[in-house]
Amino acid sequence: MRPSGVASQGFPGTRRIRRRTEFLRVYERGFRVRARLMTVVVAANDLGVSRLGVSATRKLGAAVIRNRAKRVVREIFRRAVVPPGLDVVVIPRPDLLDADYRAVEGEFTDVLRRAGRRRRAT
Repeated sequence: MRPSGVASQGFPGTRRIRRRTEFLRVYERGFRVRARLMTVVVAANDLGVSRLGVSATRKLGAAVIRNRAKRVVREIFRRAVVPPGLDVVVIPRPDLLDADYRAVEGEFTDVLRRAGRRRRAT
């Protein structure tokens, strides 16, 4: 049980993209930004809250490796300042697992900024 007055550190289901149709919608309508450690697809949503989906395929490695990549990405998203109303899908690359946490965090922030500029330009 959590002591009173302590904020939850969890990542609730309302902030996750889970269904295949939701992933496909982001892929079809979103902007894709490629980087060294990850590819990020960003699309607007009408929910008023930002949501995250992680697409770690078997090309990345075994289940243990894919799950670790997902945990790292979720934690970075949870701590990042993401504007509300965005669906963000992250496709991790193998280099993400060997990178320093701060490097991954910095690249994620940079990719979000680049996606925001592209979104405003169109």
